[in-house]
Amino acid sequence: MVLSHLSRFPLFLHLVAISGVLMFLPAILAVLQDDHFEARMFFYSAIFVIFVSTLIAMAISGTVRAPRTIDHLLTLFCAFAILPLVLALPFYEAIQTTSYLNAYFEMVSSLTTTGATLFEQTDRLPPALHLWRGIVGWMGGLMMWIAASAVFAPLSLGGFEVTTRAEPGKVDGNRGLMQRASPMKRWTRGAIVLVPIYAGLTLAIWVMLMILGDQPLSGLMHAMSTMSTSGISPVGGLENGGAGLAGEGVIFLFMLFALSRLTFSADTGAVRRDSLLQDPEFRMGLTLVLLVTAGLFLRHWVGAFDVNETRDPLAALRAAWGALFTVLSFLTTTGFQSSEWDVARDWSGLNSPGLILMGLALVGGGVATTAGGVKLLRVYALYLQGLGEMERLVHPSVVIGSRGAGSRRIRRRGAVLAWVFFMLFAISLAAVTTALAALGSDFEQALVLAIAALTTTGPLTQVAADAPIDLLSLANAEKVVLGLAMVLGRLETLAIIALMAPDLWHK
Repeated sequence: MVLSHLSRFPLFLHLVAISGVLMFLPAILAVLQDDHFEARMFFYSAIFVIFVSTLIAMAISGTVRAPRTIDHLLTLFCAFAILPLVLALPFYEAIQTTSYLNAYFEMVSSLTTTGATLFEQTDRLPPALHLWRGIVGWMGGLMMWIAASAVFAPLSLGGFEVTTRAEPGKVDGNRGLMQRASPMKRWTRGAIVLVPIYAGLTLAIWVMLMILGDQPLSGLMHAMSTMSTSGISPVGGLENGGAGLAGEGVIFLFMLFALSRLTFSADTGAVRRDSLLQDPEFRMGLTLVLLVTAGLFLRHWVGAFDVNETRDPLAALRAAWGALFTVLSFLTTTGFQSSEWDVARDWSGLNSPGLILMGLALVGGGVATTAGGVKLLRVYALYLQGLGEMERLVHPSVVIGSRGAGSRRIRRRGAVLAWVFFMLFAISLAAVTTALAALGSDFEQALVLAIAALTTTGPLTQVAADAPIDLLSLANAEKVVLGLAMVLGRLETLAIIALMAPDLWHK
């Protein structure tokens, strides 16, 4: 009865209220560490947000019409663009030495699971603020998990346009009960199913990292960052944690959840497989990881051969692991670096291949996961289309039917939509790069920033260019452009175009 009554309120109001409740967690941590000023800022902000949310709920009770699925797409846009204004309130009040725009940028980066930070010097932020960044990123990842089945799958967006028959942004009337259920009921059902899985996996990573020697706060934030693919760390990365190579092995296994939604759920109506190894996204992701790792290892081996270091097998194994872990991390747009990544460079004397890492982030992870980028399913659709065209070059009259109806639909129609999205992504990348360059960044810096924002891979700003980019020194206009690019990268261009549909604005 209570859930039925609460479901009548707008989804955005629920998100604001949940944000207020989560503010109590950093307040508790601050009290335990005798940081009473930070504790008061989070506690007062939580009370204020919950109080205002309650007043708004009372004022609009009984006056809100039943939302449509397309309305919840607009809510998601507001959540990523407007909700950070609320999330930034305790951050701004607690730190006191930064502007509200910087606090807003930090929260947009966290909520979109980008993980780019203006505060690279980790000791500038107290533990409570680090925890708040991790919680916001974790919440953003969970929101994308639930939105995949509640919003993107019904509207054939977010990668589902490749496999479904409906037009992007339109509800497919042939998809059964999922479409007839109310949007809020889909959100409720998705939360009931996915929140225990998401929280349970996060808890499992946290416990294992602490057993392996990580500090409680560091282990918790690395666990939340792994599940949300945000790459947020309170100690400057995994290499500064206490879990070592064993901890990286644990995180490596859990990053596989960002390669395909079938690793944790099959609730979106996507093409199902009898085995995870038959899932095209998962197979393509593993193939890319192995091929790129082999290429990087060969590159480092050639460099080591030139300096007569190939006789060190231990250094070779460490270099191989550093490449394997880092490749998967950037393919899933997490952005963690292995502690052995620098060992590989020292072994061969070569610089970091930033262009390869940017390419991996552009490909991205699986559809309906927390990963960003173009998505593996769209790349697979283009691969099928290319394979079919090559077969026709050899046999012009061939009738291709051996891959099943699902593959034929992906090749014939899905490849067109995948190519359209790829072109829209390229246009967005060019527009953001041009805007940043016009505002004062040089071309290399503007390109790295644009790719990091649109693929939600913030750590690229520290490893892809010749020198780390100081985000704090950027002009306010550049931070606004990056914030908008992060929202665009999280929701994707097709979803933004769907928000312009006339149906959304008709009463």
